[in-house]
Amino acid sequence: MLGKQKLIADNKDITYKKELLKQLIALSVPAIIEQVLSTLLQYVDTAMVGHLGERATASVSVTTTVTWLVGSIPSAISVAVLAMLAKAVGGGEQRLAKGISKQAFYVTVVCGIIMGGISIALSPYIPVWMGAEKSVRKQASLYFFIISIPMVFRVSSSILGAAIRATQDTRTPMIISMCANGINVILNVVFIYVLKLGVTGAAIASAVSYSISGILMFIAYRRNEILYYNFKSFCVDTSILKEGAKLSLPVLGSSMVSCLGYVFFAGMVSGMGTTVFAAHSIAVTAETIFYIPGYGLRTAASTLVGVSLGERNHKKFETVSKLSIMITVGMMCISGLILYFVSYPLMCLFTNSAKAAVLGADMLKIVAFSEPFFGLMIVMEGIFYGLGKTGYAFFAESFCMWGIRIASTFLCVQIWHLGLDAVWYCMVADNVCKAFLFTVPVLFKKGRQRLLWDDDK
Repeated sequence: MLGKQKLIADNKDITYKKELLKQLIALSVPAIIEQVLSTLLQYVDTAMVGHLGERATASVSVTTTVTWLVGSIPSAISVAVLAMLAKAVGGGEQRLAKGISKQAFYVTVVCGIIMGGISIALSPYIPVWMGAEKSVRKQASLYFFIISIPMVFRVSSSILGAAIRATQDTRTPMIISMCANGINVILNVVFIYVLKLGVTGAAIASAVSYSISGILMFIAYRRNEILYYNFKSFCVDTSILKEGAKLSLPVLGSSMVSCLGYVFFAGMVSGMGTTVFAAHSIAVTAETIFYIPGYGLRTAASTLVGVSLGERNHKKFETVSKLSIMITVGMMCISGLILYFVSYPLMCLFTNSAKAAVLGADMLKIVAFSEPFFGLMIVMEGIFYGLGKTGYAFFAESFCMWGIRIASTFLCVQIWHLGLDAVWYCMVADNVCKAFLFTVPVLFKKGRQRLLWDDDK
């Protein structure tokens, strides 16, 4: 009798895990496709501008870091929106979900207007501050000015897209992203080559695609039954905004710390010579496509973890976390293996320099072995974001970026005068350390329970 009951319980447990696995895959596949296609289209976009010459490339790339910093603001808000909404949806709190939805739209509009205004006002000065040569400053300024005009739509695409994903709909944002990126490529051909507008044409194409993406995301957001609310009942809810700020500020801090770290890191590598820096930069770009799918799984994991938190379902939290980790690490093991064997041909796609290709390929072979740890770090960060534990993520990012990557790279480059391989070993150490710091709190049952329920104390 006991054996039969145990068998029934085991079968139910297997069925439960299968259902969660299906749910996780259904949410992650569209997010992965969106991330991969977006990255591939960025490659195409970069190549199109690159064919215009070094000056055109410099005009676009000189403001890249600032563009990344600007984008980190709505990205941080998106993490908070997804975590709060997923928890409300999981808890069946429809009124709270609609309340969060209202505040998300309010923040989108206000944030978009303020960020757009500041970006437009500072566009003449940013290329100068970034140390651009005089010959490219005017074009770089115009490029940044044009892509800053549709800032409300750029913010809308990020924040409202996160709101939609929190309702366990990752397919709609994927379709919108695919359409917008496809339109961007088509308009690049028209404006850059047909109308001969060069860098200005590339900026116009980007601005139009941003606008289309933002508008479509708003339409999808308004059609979502969980998120829909009557505009007449709109009002500012300070309690929701405070909670959102509590969650998003550490994420923004992580982005800032990370960005400043990358700038400082790149500066040290650039001093190692032109060929070395070219090999490093191209290898970093080439590696991107191999870990981007992990971020798609992170979105799915964050959503389901947030839902389990709202449901107060500890078993679901553990199952989702384990499945997410297993799939992500397994996928990254495969991608790392592929990266190792295609490293040289991949480098040759991005550069005609044999020296840079060989050196970059050697670096990719080094980092290939760390892809599983990178995947573990990505998915664990998503789990912490889903739980709303963004403060701990800020600590892990700050400590590893500056305490491991920057400090060890400084020693290797400035003190010991080692080669590029030592720099990439420092990068690997950074990723492994992050994975370790994110994993330790969930290794023990008490730690997992504390993460899931300590908000009730």
